[in-house]
Amino acid sequence: MAAQRLEHQVTEKGFVPIYATGVVEQPWGSYTETDHAVWAQLYARQHEMLKGRACDEYLDALAAMEMSPDRIPRFDELNEHLRRATGWRLVAVEGLLPEETFFGHLAAREFPVTWWIRAPEQLDYLSEPDLFHDLFGHVPLLMNPVFAEYMRAYGLGGLKAVGIGGAALQHLARLYWYTVEFGLIRSRDGLRIYGSGILSSSGESRYALESPAPNRIDFHMERVMRTRYRIDSYQRTYFIIDSFEQLFEATRADFTPIYARLAEQIDIAAGDILPDDIVVTEGTREGWNDSADT
Repeated sequence: MAAQRLEHQVTEKGFVPIYATGVVEQPWGSYTETDHAVWAQLYARQHEMLKGRACDEYLDALAAMEMSPDRIPRFDELNEHLRRATGWRLVAVEGLLPEETFFGHLAAREFPVTWWIRAPEQLDYLSEPDLFHDLFGHVPLLMNPVFAEYMRAYGLGGLKAVGIGGAALQHLARLYWYTVEFGLIRSRDGLRIYGSGILSSSGESRYALESPAPNRIDFHMERVMRTRYRIDSYQRTYFIIDSFEQLFEATRADFTPIYARLAEQIDIAAGDILPDDIVVTEGTREGWNDSADT
């Protein structure tokens, strides 16, 4: 059966996610010259943009993977690099996965990559992950042994959270959002990007490091898990880790008592600063709107 392209549906209530659960073969032969041109344009723009902005671990891993800059890479070729480095592999999917399915893939050291790529008119913004976001943003750091183990631990934790309930899943989703998707890391040369949502976005690559508007706060896991986030704009707050080892160590503990503590505390708005926060940058809040956080 041919792979389908599954995208959110637009209704009067906004975007409605459409889920798929199956793994498909990457339909590499069906990519058009337009698809390859979109990849080449996005790759060239972001590769240049991330010099001096992305962390060295990401840039080194991207180079080691030898992704083609002008044609959409073949997943089976990238899997050879991943297998040798960390034992991970890519699996092609049609779109957004249900939480339990996604966690199961991570726990098995499999990273789901949406097989289709955005249209030329969507170069600067897409409401859901596509091949460029997944492949260029997420996959290179799976070559890093410590980060790869963090991702597997997250998957195992997610499967456990499914059995605990919705509040636990919400708290765990926030951890993923503020680390894997939108995290910053310290380096000897200053703050750098490691979150895939920033790495794959031209605008947010600049904004996350250079704009005076957002807060930049030191990472504290339970604080992060209480913090709501934005899905319709650049982030109001970015959390900073010292190293991937710090991130992995934070996930070693049993989260069950953490979920119990979090259930007794109120959520934190995306742009709030708490008295105990270690604040690197307090944002000016320029450009923020009044709509609700997730």
